[in-house]
Amino acid sequence: MRGLALSALALLAACGAPDEKREPPVAFAKLSPDPVKHGERLSIILGCSGCHGKDLTGEDWSEAGYGRLWTANLTVSAASYNDSELKRVIAEGKKPDGTPLWDMPSRLFTQIADADMNALVAYIRSRPKQGEAHPLPTFGPILKAEMAKGEYYSSAVGVEREGKTWPPDAGPEHRLARYMVRATCVECHEMDLRGGKQGLVKAERPDIRIAGSYELKDFVRLLRTGVPAGGRKLGLMAEVAQGRYSHFTDAEIAAIHAYLKAVAEGGL
Repeated sequence: MRGLALSALALLAACGAPDEKREPPVAFAKLSPDPVKHGERLSIILGCSGCHGKDLTGEDWSEAGYGRLWTANLTVSAASYNDSELKRVIAEGKKPDGTPLWDMPSRLFTQIADADMNALVAYIRSRPKQGEAHPLPTFGPILKAEMAKGEYYSSAVGVEREGKTWPPDAGPEHRLARYMVRATCVECHEMDLRGGKQGLVKAERPDIRIAGSYELKDFVRLLRTGVPAGGRKLGLMAEVAQGRYSHFTDAEIAAIHAYLKAVAEGGL
């Protein structure tokens, strides 16, 4: 009887224990119940289609001095992995046998929500297999010199360094925007959002806090068309906005604007 009483007390204590206040998961807006359709939108926003091509068969990014650099033909390479392995390749920046990937921004995908990752994999799986696997990268003198200085490193190393890092925390009301910014804007503007020179093309990337000074309508125009306040011409940002960020929903853009405004005003 004493054992039963203790068990009952333990059960009551567990039921009456304070809630752990687990925050609900955040994810990109699901505009369709079809995970393939959701994954297709994510593949555009996250840059998968931009790097691997609209049909995901890979593209040649080779350049004199840099080396032979192809993005993978995902319609072929994904077929060699099960879903669990494919998710790890995306988020860990290396193949199951440990071979590292290069120029794959896996550091951005380590915190992708399960719902979003599952949809992305579903979309990749939906693409018909076509073409051949592309050659492994070979590095030219420019990249070899950057490797020697520690400025150019594999995707797996990027995950080790920043896989658990987040942009500034502007409060729980901005969790969704912070999540979306980490998966997108950070690619150019870095985890601290302060920009700098990075990537194969050492172009100056501005401190993204400047967007916090935009009126919402101007920020919407920037992300939809690539035209900033003042109407000056942008290079890469214009291409990224038109090709990727124009697929954000109005609510997602408004949330990102509010987050960047909070980061700027809070001096984060």
